[in-house]
Amino acid sequence: MKLLSYIFIYRRLLLVVFTVLVLLPLPLVLRTKEAEAAYTLFVVAIFWLSEALPLSVTALLPGLMFPLFGIMPSKTVASAYFKDFHLLLIGVICLATSIEKWNLHKRIALRMVMMVGVNPAWLTLGFMVSTAFLSMWLSNTSTAAMVMPIVEAVAQQIISAEAEVETAQMTYFNGNANHGLEIDEGVNGDEIDEKKEKTKPLPGYCNDAEKISSKIELEKVSVTEGSKYRTKKDHMMCKLMCLCIAYSSTIGGLTTITGTSTNLIFAEYFNTRYPDCDCINFGSWFTFSLPIAVIILLLSWIWLQWLFLGFDFKEMFKCGKTKTAKERACAEVIKQEYRKLGPIRYQEIVTLVLFIVMALLWFSRDPGFASGWAALFPEYPSFATDSTVALLVGLLFFLIPANRLTKTTPTGEIVAFDYSPLITWKEFQSFMPWDIAILVGGGFALADGCEESGLSKWIGNKLSPLGSLSVWLIILISSLIVTSLTEVASNPATITIVLPILSPLAEAIQVNPLYILIPSTLCVSFAFLLPVANPPNAIVFSYGHLKVIDMVKAGLGVNVVGVAVVMLGMSTWIVPMFDLNTYPAWAPPVSNQTMP
Repeated sequence: MKLLSYIFIYRRLLLVVFTVLVLLPLPLVLRTKEAEAAYTLFVVAIFWLSEALPLSVTALLPGLMFPLFGIMPSKTVASAYFKDFHLLLIGVICLATSIEKWNLHKRIALRMVMMVGVNPAWLTLGFMVSTAFLSMWLSNTSTAAMVMPIVEAVAQQIISAEAEVETAQMTYFNGNANHGLEIDEGVNGDEIDEKKEKTKPLPGYCNDAEKISSKIELEKVSVTEGSKYRTKKDHMMCKLMCLCIAYSSTIGGLTTITGTSTNLIFAEYFNTRYPDCDCINFGSWFTFSLPIAVIILLLSWIWLQWLFLGFDFKEMFKCGKTKTAKERACAEVIKQEYRKLGPIRYQEIVTLVLFIVMALLWFSRDPGFASGWAALFPEYPSFATDSTVALLVGLLFFLIPANRLTKTTPTGEIVAFDYSPLITWKEFQSFMPWDIAILVGGGFALADGCEESGLSKWIGNKLSPLGSLSVWLIILISSLIVTSLTEVASNPATITIVLPILSPLAEAIQVNPLYILIPSTLCVSFAFLLPVANPPNAIVFSYGHLKVIDMVKAGLGVNVVGVAVVMLGMSTWIVPMFDLNTYPAWAPPVSNQTMP
């Protein structure tokens, strides 16, 4: 037993040593760059899944192992740890800092709860729909980073309100119990009846204090001492809301060509390879992808709700029924909290204006269906990105004054001697998630190393023998492989490797290339399993409510739903849109094609 206790205590250290040694024959025996990159990939993936090391520490391993294996020089690996994403994150965190400093997020959160209600199921669906809509026009990362502070505030307000209601209930019932103990044995029956009438429970409240007390204690039984959550249900609600933002920001990006970088890469590749096909544009993509995104969003909401809180249909669809006392009290607490904020202040107005300006600049930069403001700089195409907008607006938070600092002179005159900006650098530093920045940078470095070593190309070439299978089996297998690969490699790198493999495959077996390329492009966005799979996952993970295993369990179900819905779309409404059942004239003749 003593040995087992030591093993349990040092399990993380043992897992690190065991993983490194067991996988070591892979690079030692094969002695290829692909095997060395695969070794690094497996080690990092296992450490991320098991959390044997802190996630950001594990993310530094590619910077150590790739130079030692001779895959990439240290300077090249280091450059992968700071990308355009990090500049975008810095700008968005400036916005988030100002929002939280001036309590704008609390005002928005309370107003939203007052409109939608405190039922977690409908509140979650409302957040998912609004987040997905924003993600259609903005980057997935920007959407998740902007919405998460609001969601966090909503969750905390609901938890706080329920705590106050339960405290009031217990105080009331304790008062009833005391009244009962004070009854004198000598009083007559009329006096007893009068006391009972005075202590009648309020409408909607249970009249059995012991049952309510027992229920509250049972809810708290599984919550460890010192936890930041009152009950297990509160913790589950926080997990649910975090994941709904991460997943809906990704799902919303499926609907437009500009919604995510993988859609843009596909459009550019397809139009270059097949210039005679004028079938992929903003309108056609939106038409076939919107139903897919809506179905995935609804099914994902049902799956997450069932997984974390369970589905109580009677509770959700109690149309016409009066609210319980607890719900009414929660709503009243929310209203009281909103009144405490007072009228909206100058600082909140400025922050809200900058928030809207940032969103409008993102939307109008290059919307796809019309020329955006980026067209004003034709000499520098694609130079300005979402991170450019984020930095521009982010700098304004350090320039626009929040308060005028004054002092009184000896003569009694009040003069200004300095001003305080909306945010300071120290405040920004306290909000900036540097560990998440390293975590995402490690994912970029890992993807670059896999591509540089040839491992990504080797994986892609393994798809070539699929040409002997049926078309539906080819679509299913390629979709599953792409969905799995994108969990450990960046989405743009995955789609860049996969498209040149699948296009010749489709041409060789005389299948419309869109039949295979569309589902693979959509599935490459289904990176739901790991915090490092995509930036929205990393952003919500930084709030501390989730563990890796939570994302794996929830993401696995969403992945299955996503692939199933894509397959459904490819067999129904997408077929007549592009005439997928015939080999198109705009594709090269099969006689000129060779298998890759």
